[in-house]
Amino acid sequence: MHEMALAGSIRDIIDEVAHAHGDRRVERVVLEIGELAAVEISALRFGLEVALKDSFGENAIIDIIAVAGSGWCMRCATTVALPRRDAACPQCGSYQIQPTAGTEMRVKELMLAAVNEAAVDDEAHERSDHV
Repeated sequence: MHEMALAGSIRDIIDEVAHAHGDRRVERVVLEIGELAAVEISALRFGLEVALKDSFGENAIIDIIAVAGSGWCMRCATTVALPRRDAACPQCGSYQIQPTAGTEMRVKELMLAAVNEAAVDDEAHERSDHV
């Protein structure tokens, strides 16, 4: 189950970004995962639930965008939809297909929590004192 290792790597990315931005909590994580990436989404979600405990990403909303698989058929020299790595070319039936999309997995976006509300309240109070 390599999804647990993937979840740990995602946690590392979340913690690194959160720390670089003043230890702010991460509210939302957007992942892009290709259909050919051999990632079981439900196992990854479970892994993230475990890995993000006591981290900057705990309780973050996890959005997953599926990236369609496609490949270049070497026999008919065309780009075709590729729902699985072992699928035949829908044009000519060949299995000589080189994947061109859908093998990737990446953290596309992280949404950080707003700056500490207490600091914002203090700043507003200071402004009102100076008015």
